[in-house]
Amino acid sequence: MTMIESPRVPDHLRVYAIGDIHGRADLLRTLLDKIQDDAARAPDGERRIVFLGDYVDRGPNSKGVIDTLLAGPPPGFSACHLSGNHEHMLLKFLDRPESGSHWLWNGGMETLRSYGVDFESDLPALRDRLAAALPKSHHDLLRALRMYEEIGDYAFVHAGVRPGVAIADQDLEDLLWIRDEFLTSDADFGKVVVHGHTPTRQPVLAANRIGLDTGAFSSGRLSAVVLSGATRRILST
Repeated sequence: MTMIESPRVPDHLRVYAIGDIHGRADLLRTLLDKIQDDAARAPDGERRIVFLGDYVDRGPNSKGVIDTLLAGPPPGFSACHLSGNHEHMLLKFLDRPESGSHWLWNGGMETLRSYGVDFESDLPALRDRLAAALPKSHHDLLRALRMYEEIGDYAFVHAGVRPGVAIADQDLEDLLWIRDEFLTSDADFGKVVVHGHTPTRQPVLAANRIGLDTGAFSSGRLSAVVLSGATRRILST
């Protein structure tokens, strides 16, 4: 199949997609300010922010990230919140605490601390303490996260897609976790896939995908792509 030569978003719409935040509420606020400034210099039209997931874990302030998301996008913007594999692990722990070890050792400990919950080895008791500390609005947002979004010639997901499978038919596991089969593929996915999940030093702008996880929790660099018409640019902290 032939790649889309000049992928576009609708002419009336300016899209900002933000990569993995991982508890860096400070970087998120800085990047949102940059996005607001960037949009103020652009022609009038609709503005939409797509958050690609992994809001929690690893960094120091997962609670602050969720608070920022709940406060809403800047004035004049709409927002779409996608799920990452880390939100999926957190919810799985709340539903089945016996599965929690994997989450806890993949950044969940930092999330517990951000909600004022001290670690203990009794997983059901730890789940109960986190559930009590988690505000209902946070729980509701986590449960309402979407798996993908399509805008113009772009599809937005957390991790990527399995080559040869239509976007709407992708398996949840792949949308949240896939790496090698997606990252090494030169296939036409039907849309240019905008994703996070796999950290790189710089954003990746390829013919069939845009990778935006720049390891914010350790690098201090949170990145977004700006899509306008057929153009695409990077904003970073």
